[in-house]
Amino acid sequence: MPSLVEARSFQLIAGDPALDLLNTLDWRFREGGTEELLASYDDLLGFCTQSELLTAKQIRQITRSASQRDSADALVSCRQLREAAAEILYAAVDRRAASPAAFKISERCYKDALSHRRLTFSGSRCQWEFPASEFSAELPVWLLSLSVERLLVSDDIDLLRECGNPDCRWLFLDTSKNHTRRWCDMKVCGNRMKARRFKAQHKA
Repeated sequence: MPSLVEARSFQLIAGDPALDLLNTLDWRFREGGTEELLASYDDLLGFCTQSELLTAKQIRQITRSASQRDSADALVSCRQLREAAAEILYAAVDRRAASPAAFKISERCYKDALSHRRLTFSGSRCQWEFPASEFSAELPVWLLSLSVERLLVSDDIDLLRECGNPDCRWLFLDTSKNHTRRWCDMKVCGNRMKARRFKAQHKA
């Protein structure tokens, strides 16, 4: 059986874990249907590991303590958080109002995460962290909730862009020098759209 980290390789191109989370529902706008990249709880753990939100030690603690039911519930919660965040952030890109329900779900997840953090003293400074006793199946959801809320209220939201492929529309932060980035990945959607335009031009 492959390790959790190796279960699936995620394309983390967005520049922020919250946006990479949104992009785990691939082909969100394709007529032929979407592709769920968080198909299992193992995928969720792998995503958080690759995003450097979870350590190998934390994963071992979670897998030892989390029941199958708790893991399944956490996966559902994570997908709900993802879709609520998607509603809010795509609304921002489209210059429209997001649904109140999306804000309620996002706020609920955020408050749940905060309720499990503890203020601790380490070395010479205080810090917020999740104690070892809180390494439950929901820890990935709590960490991602914090990432989502951090992005929503930060100035980085001004850099929010979407991939120019209408079937893709993955979100990312455009940190390019002139803020002219158009594609989630030039090697994927950039080349795909160039090929599509070339084919259309030669058909005309």
